[in-house]
Amino acid sequence: MKIHFLGKTGIKVSELCFGTMTFGGRGRHKIIGEVDQKEADTLVGMALDAGINFFDTADVYSEGLSEEICGKALGTQRKNIILATKVRARMGPGPNDVGLSRHHILEGCNASLKRLGTDYIDLYQVHSFDPITPLEETLRALDDLVRQGKVRYIGCSNFAGWQLMKALSISERYGWEKFVSLQALYSLIARELENELVPLCLDQGMGILVYSPLSGGFLTGKYRRGQPRPEGTRLSQTESNSLPFDEEKGFNVVEQLDRIGKEHNATVAQAALNYLLRKQGITSVIIGARTREQLAENLRTIDWEMTPAEVTRLDELTQPIPIYPYAFLARNPHGR
Repeated sequence: MKIHFLGKTGIKVSELCFGTMTFGGRGRHKIIGEVDQKEADTLVGMALDAGINFFDTADVYSEGLSEEICGKALGTQRKNIILATKVRARMGPGPNDVGLSRHHILEGCNASLKRLGTDYIDLYQVHSFDPITPLEETLRALDDLVRQGKVRYIGCSNFAGWQLMKALSISERYGWEKFVSLQALYSLIARELENELVPLCLDQGMGILVYSPLSGGFLTGKYRRGQPRPEGTRLSQTESNSLPFDEEKGFNVVEQLDRIGKEHNATVAQAALNYLLRKQGITSVIIGARTREQLAENLRTIDWEMTPAEVTRLDELTQPIPIYPYAFLARNPHGR
C-alpha cells in the first residue's frame, strides 16, 4: 500500500481510504448498507491488514451510528490510524442542529469525539458549504478546535472553486488554520472536478480525497448494456428508471474497463479505482464495502498499475464536454 502526504502537511495516509458509510443502516443511509458491529470489526481488520491507515466517516452517516461502530472497530488501533469525520448536516430537530455556525461545529465536534471514543480527530471536514453562516465564523471555530487539541487538521467537502479559494484567503488573512484537503466526487463518469478544483488544489498544495469512485456501484461491472439492473443494488432502487448520468456513456466506460481489467487479470471495479490512483493530485481514494468479498476485491486494486496508454484511452473516452471559460482557456493557454 502506497502512502502519500496529506496536502502540505507532515502526515501520511494510505492511497486507499476506508469509508464507513455502509456502517449502521439507520435512516436514509439504510439503502447504502447495514453493516453491523461484528461485520464492521472484520472489515476494518481486513483494511488494516492490507495497509490502510486512513478511515473516513461523518456524523450524519446512519444518524451517528456509523461513527460509533467505526470507533469501536478501530479499538486499540486508533493511535495508528488517521481518522476523518465531518460536520454540517442536520443532527437534530432544533434550529441550530445544522449548518456551520460556531455553535453547531463545537457541539458537533464534541458529539463526534464521544461517538468515536477518542479525544482527538485527525481530519475534521466541513461536509459542504453553508451559504448562511459567514465563512469567518466557521473558520474561526475550526481554528479554535485545532488550538484546543480536539482537531489536528481541517478539510472541506463539496465546495465550489470560489468558495474554497475564499476560505483559504480568509484563513491566510487572519493566520487561522487552513483547509488541507478537499473531499470530492470524482469518477470516470464524473470528471467535472478537473475543470477548476483539481488545478486549484494543485496550486494551493491541497490533498484530494475521492468519494464515490465507482459511481454508486455502476462502475463495478454489475450493470451492463441491455440487461436488467441487479436486484438489491443502490442504483436499482432509484425512484426514476433513468440513472443520474448518461447511461450510454456509462456502458461504454464499463466495456472499456472490462477490456483493460482483463489485460491485467483484474475486475471492472479494480480498473475504475486504478485509473483514479493514476490521476494527478489524488491523495487517496475512498472505498466502502457492504461485504467482505467487495472489500477484498477493492483492496486488490493496488496489486497492479494501469499503463499511461490505458489511462489515455479512458481519458479520451470520458472527456467532459468543454464549457466556458475552460474551453476558451484551453485554446489560449498563454492568452496570446
